[in-house]
Amino acid sequence: MKLAFFDHDALFVDKANMRHATKSPDVSDIIATVRKRGVLVPLVVRTPDAQGRAGIVAGARRWTANGLVRAEGIDHGPLPCAIIDDGDDAAAIEASLIENVARRDPDEVTQWQTFTRLVREGRRLEEISDTFGLPELAVRRILALGQLLPRLRSLYAREMIDAATIRHLTMASKRQQQDWLALYDDPDQRTPTGAQVKAWLFGGQSISSVHALFDVAGSGLATVSDLFGDSSYFAEPDAFWTAQHAAIEARRADYLAAGWADVVVLGPADFFYGYEHEKTPKRQGGKVFVDVRSSGEVIFHEGYLGRAEARRQARGETGDADAKPPRPELTSALATYVDLHRHAAVRAALCAEPGIALRLVAAHMIEGSTLWQVRPEPQATRNDAIRGSITASRGEAVYAGHRATALALLGRGEDEPFVRQYGIGDGLAALFLRLLDLDDEQVLSLVATAMAASLAAGSDVVEVLGLRLGIDMADWWQADGDFFDLVRDKGVMVEIVGEIAGPIIADANAKETGKVLKRIASDHLAGTDGRKKVERWVPRWMRFAPSAYTARGGVPSVTAHRRVEAELLAAEPDGDGLAAEARGGLDRSEELRTDEQQAEHQASAQDRLAA
Repeated sequence: MKLAFFDHDALFVDKANMRHATKSPDVSDIIATVRKRGVLVPLVVRTPDAQGRAGIVAGARRWTANGLVRAEGIDHGPLPCAIIDDGDDAAAIEASLIENVARRDPDEVTQWQTFTRLVREGRRLEEISDTFGLPELAVRRILALGQLLPRLRSLYAREMIDAATIRHLTMASKRQQQDWLALYDDPDQRTPTGAQVKAWLFGGQSISSVHALFDVAGSGLATVSDLFGDSSYFAEPDAFWTAQHAAIEARRADYLAAGWADVVVLGPADFFYGYEHEKTPKRQGGKVFVDVRSSGEVIFHEGYLGRAEARRQARGETGDADAKPPRPELTSALATYVDLHRHAAVRAALCAEPGIALRLVAAHMIEGSTLWQVRPEPQATRNDAIRGSITASRGEAVYAGHRATALALLGRGEDEPFVRQYGIGDGLAALFLRLLDLDDEQVLSLVATAMAASLAAGSDVVEVLGLRLGIDMADWWQADGDFFDLVRDKGVMVEIVGEIAGPIIADANAKETGKVLKRIASDHLAGTDGRKKVERWVPRWMRFAPSAYTARGGVPSVTAHRRVEAELLAAEPDGDGLAAEARGGLDRSEELRTDEQQAEHQASAQDRLAA
């Protein structure tokens, strides 16, 4: 490496950097130092290009902080940079991960993405282990995350699945992973976690008939069906395996007759890991690996070679010269030239066609792509009572109707996902072609439903929308037993009783237990036990605009409202429009309670006390 100095604008985040194509990194812990003294530790960069611009391999956070400081009018001059040798992509990836591991621990999903790239660049597992000071077993476990469905990796990255559970799920087939996610999504099912996953995967000998490679009806083997006849299982597992192994052997013979170099049958104790193999076509000596699971499922991986064998073949140490692929018509550089020019032309023309662009936006939101990742809001909670309350709410019922309409427009079944996080094959193009046949009203309804599906719970945007749409939560919610069970603060409960039953009753019962206070509130809301029924009560936290019952803080909706109010008032200094609504919404809601309902509550309370 050699040291040089580059102007801030002559640098950019290189693709080898861990932080490439991600949102701006958090620099709150270093910006004060950069503001005062500038960037002291050199960035690691590639050799500059013909225009003098250099890609940052390590140091994106320092560069980002320097940019923010320059925007404040503070310029410490050119940045110190260490230039790495040209063409060593693996060294660049290592430099990025080493720096980020030292500064801030990346999650295992990020490590998996980086380790996978290192393996593709030719790094062996033991080299990765030595470089990062990790046991080789730890590297293997991280690489094994590649066996998981994208949604499982996402849940793990968001700490919604623990490490023990995810480790066992790496041994599951794709079908078993889908089955596990179905249990996870079903509020009425218990999801196996931790060591339970292993027992769920390998325990017992209940083998589903869907795994049979042979004709079940013609085999004469006895099966047992469930009550609905949707699933059936073999009554005699040993007999199943005899027939299954015979079918595997027959399929193996067919593959060899078709010209495959070899067919390797893996036992239930062995697993096919994609990171240990390279995709290799038949004509280049590719093999078929048969993954036999203890569940009875058999997976055929066609066209692979072990990574070491593939590299030996690439060096010419093995393989037939006649099997080498023909030279492609376009070089990699020329193919890139053609792709980028075609992309530039299509992109420019698309800007003048907003109707087509709208349909393409809808397709990206719903199907996802390599550049778009729209995640549906999971409404995640481990609390069964909360989950049941949300499921039974009017809001969920109305949204479910819109979702069913949208799925029908797309020609999908009700059990299929509406918003997908990742593009699957040619699904994006196929969906776009379908949307071209829909009218604007239908496409806009799909966009609105997709936006609703991916609206983050608890976000500031929810606050803005609630104000803009004039949401009155009394139209969408009413107090239930689950709500009162979750209120644990007695002081807050006294305030709630004061809102519902009036201050006289609240003061008279202020020393009662929380259980008594909740019963008083529930009786007034239901109109039972001689109480006059109170309609359309909503706790302060849930209103638009929200407020707190105490000065202690810790109310996320109120915190979000304050942020939104500040942003709106900054954008509308005269206080008109939505800003005024945000500022005045709370006052109006409290005035409504005082003027129209409080006197009625007090009269009711006095009558009750007199009785």
